[in-house]
Amino acid sequence: MLLITQLIYIKAGQEEVFHQFEDVAIPTISRYNGKLLLRIRPEERAFIESSIEKPYEIHLVEFDSEGDFENFMKDDERKRFLHLKEQSIQAAILIKGHKL
Repeated sequence: MLLITQLIYIKAGQEEVFHQFEDVAIPTISRYNGKLLLRIRPEERAFIESSIEKPYEIHLVEFDSEGDFENFMKDDERKRFLHLKEQSIQAAILIKGHKL
């Protein structure tokens, strides 16, 4: 089991564009043996301590294998909407892990 955690930072004023991309990308996950476990938009008071910029959203996604994740990233429909991702996301930190 592969776990992907993403900290997503949005460009100011591009929240709606980001949501448009997510409307395509999130349903695509299940086509590749994946499951969105968490999608969090933390409020300021949710942070107890931080030494990095606070993300707009945090995603935790599970895939059956690394290959399933790679196939998700190559999905043609998702790729057609990457311009929305590029327009709206300032930065993203992707962390890979494995379920034990």
